[in-house]
Amino acid sequence: MAAGIGSYALSGDGRRAVFPLHGRLYAVTCDGGAPTQLPTAGPAFDPRPNTDGSRTAYVTDDALYTTPGGRVSPCLLYTSPAAAEELDRGRGHWWSPDGVTLLAARVDESALQRRHFTDPAHPELPAEDFAYPEAGGPNADVQLWVLGPEGGRVRLDWDAEAFPYVSDAGWESADEILLTVQDRLQQNVLLLTADPATGRTRELSRTTHPLWVDPLPGTPARLPDGRVLTSADVADGAARGLALDGEPLTGAGVQVRGVAGTHRGRLLVEAALRDPSEQQVLLLDPAGGELTPLADGPGVHTVSASAAGHLLLTSAGTDGVRRTLRTADGRELAPRDLSAPLPYRVEPLLERVTELGIPTALVLPRGHVPGRRLPVLMDSYGGPGAQDVSAEPRRWQYRQWWADQGFAVVTVDNRGTANVSPAHTHAMYRGFSEVTLEDQVAALRALGARHGDLDLGRVGIRGWSYGGYLSAMAVLRRPDVFHAAAAGAAPTDFRHYDTAYTERYLGLPQEHPEVYERDSLIPDAPRLTRPLLLVTGLADDNVHPSHTLRLSQALTDAGRPHQLLALPGVTHMTPGGAREKIMALELEFFRRELAL
Repeated sequence: MAAGIGSYALSGDGRRAVFPLHGRLYAVTCDGGAPTQLPTAGPAFDPRPNTDGSRTAYVTDDALYTTPGGRVSPCLLYTSPAAAEELDRGRGHWWSPDGVTLLAARVDESALQRRHFTDPAHPELPAEDFAYPEAGGPNADVQLWVLGPEGGRVRLDWDAEAFPYVSDAGWESADEILLTVQDRLQQNVLLLTADPATGRTRELSRTTHPLWVDPLPGTPARLPDGRVLTSADVADGAARGLALDGEPLTGAGVQVRGVAGTHRGRLLVEAALRDPSEQQVLLLDPAGGELTPLADGPGVHTVSASAAGHLLLTSAGTDGVRRTLRTADGRELAPRDLSAPLPYRVEPLLERVTELGIPTALVLPRGHVPGRRLPVLMDSYGGPGAQDVSAEPRRWQYRQWWADQGFAVVTVDNRGTANVSPAHTHAMYRGFSEVTLEDQVAALRALGARHGDLDLGRVGIRGWSYGGYLSAMAVLRRPDVFHAAAAGAAPTDFRHYDTAYTERYLGLPQEHPEVYERDSLIPDAPRLTRPLLLVTGLADDNVHPSHTLRLSQALTDAGRPHQLLALPGVTHMTPGGAREKIMALELEFFRRELAL
């Protein structure tokens, strides 16, 4: 967890905000003044104020409370990391429009296996354990309950056995709830309407895909006229698109990234019109499909809309980040920006290479003199659901630091990554390793042929999470291309990773054991001939440290020298300056192994 205020929530009228800080709960109003601390039953998590801000619901010790008030229900309440990260659902309770009734998730994790942590730096402390949904194993039982002010409780009823994942929920009115559910392999996504008085549900739309339905923010949704907006890939997977009641609304020239809401009867759409490294904001007329640009210059543009008709546009490009508030009456204001300036003005060279048009980026040291040969540092995530190669300047700050240490930093969005096209993303179906590594190698060689200053005889690779998996795999399977690797928090065997993420792409391990075996790095351990630095946080509840330790053990058993950096108390998000400290140790490693 990062220091300071990491999140906040607004009341329905937008006049009051609440936020947790070190377990305590605070509220602040738009009228000014210092934040006030609110009484809680314990450390507060995920606070949410009601419409007028008079009450705030929060979670403590896995139960739901309100302040003022107390414990709402004996139901176990918990928003699991898998739901937050893999299903894009970051909350587990919702106030009704009148601010009196709550919709809340009840999560039963009793069927899940337990995983354990112990801090070797403090052997006097007891071990901690937590529930983890491992690929092929049981999932948590997720229910939705309507909790009335007088203690009444109504459970929403849908076929949870066939559709166990709840990816979205919320109140449409005092008399209706909408929820989105998915089957386990996420090939079918249902939008349901529910009656909060009886719990009965009815299907409004069904989105299907033979591989998996890639999440598209803002969909599925019902428009004010009753029609249902869903994602719909165009022919041959050339573009992410939108459909109304199943009829296509956008074509191959528009790569839709998300729907941010409605504005004056039209849809607010974030999309790429020219290149996947950029993003534009458009108004889309649902009547005829006409597009009107709101922000379409070079860079990455995003939008947030208020119910009152105000728009906050954020435009990010090589000249930095600029925010503009467009009021409902047409005025443009520049909100006060209290953020620190970016340390570097980075202009990565963005190119599409190979016959597949793979997006790449090259960052050189500031003041680089053409003709000077540079060792290459590959720095990519490479996994599904993420995009690295972007015109967003905040993406390149750490990579410019690495370049200034004397490297040509190369980033590649191989097939399987997000926001190029559905065909690009779905190429990773039933197999991570082959497509990822093949594209990274092909892109590196294409850039080397274009840019003579890249010394392909000295190539290092680094990454975290899936990027750590890519880095370890690179030196294990392609030592002819990659000469040293630093692999952080690598999921070395996806049989031990979580259900929602892994099964979406690889299927069930019981049905496709060969896929999981092919993508596991453990059998590759005897092949290691290059320097490898393994890094893991011993408090990582996402990619458990056992992933790294299993690979280290296999390497040791095979007599393969390597380095292991195990960090007590460090989680998957490397808080408290840990990231910078790890980078300093990686730099020393690469300087030594690449003769920098």
